[in-house]
Amino acid sequence: MKELIKKLIPDSFFRYYKNQLKKKKIKHHEGDNVICPFCHSRFSEFGSFGLVPRKNAECHNCESLERHRLLWLYFNQKTKLFKTAKKIRLLHFAPEKIFYDIFSNHQNIEYYPCDLYPETYRYHGNVPISKVDVTKIPFEDNYFDVVICNHVLEHVIEDQLAMSEIYRVLKKGGWSILQVPIDQDREVTFEDFSIISPKERLRVFGQKDHVRCYGTDYIERLKKASFIVSEDDFIKSFSKEDLFKYGLMDSELIYHCEK
Repeated sequence: MKELIKKLIPDSFFRYYKNQLKKKKIKHHEGDNVICPFCHSRFSEFGSFGLVPRKNAECHNCESLERHRLLWLYFNQKTKLFKTAKKIRLLHFAPEKIFYDIFSNHQNIEYYPCDLYPETYRYHGNVPISKVDVTKIPFEDNYFDVVICNHVLEHVIEDQLAMSEIYRVLKKGGWSILQVPIDQDREVTFEDFSIISPKERLRVFGQKDHVRCYGTDYIERLKKASFIVSEDDFIKSFSKEDLFKYGLMDSELIYHCEK
């Protein structure tokens, strides 16, 4: 239905409607309690987001979420992604608009945004989004310096194959960020591929297009694909006050995977 609506509604009207809605949200949440690390906008609080609404989650201006802001801070504080004169070849699955806008305009990043369904995107940048299946990546071995795959693998039935493919196309010494939602109370990942109805997947996995619930054994699945994995607790470097200020979740680890 969403795809049909996108085809029927002109881009110009869609952008106008979104801008008007954004202006109302910004006006309604004027304040100085939180600040977005991306767009530097300040509000009384961030907006709620999610099937089970999470408070202080979505930026009213750039629409970044907690996981996006955490990665943005991580990239700037703990990697050399934006600090090297060397050209970085970056593959990005399911590119979030906030990152797409930055990466596609960065002079030192050779950017390859991709998705299995690129036609669903309404981005207006200068880099086209290519159709790519993460289990069959159409690039040669050792091609990319960085691969970003943020909250994608929980949608992929053959996630181990996808991890192996990402490992294959990474250069030696390259790194990847492979984030997924993890149930910290679950030791073993649960998956049941006989569950195919969206309604039942929503009930069992928490979202109608998820195919598993990852547990704390996620790191072992990554290691099985030959990655050298760092389970980075970067989030612990923030005080309780800063977690609220930047709209971050206090439990999300970052999975930094090297080849």
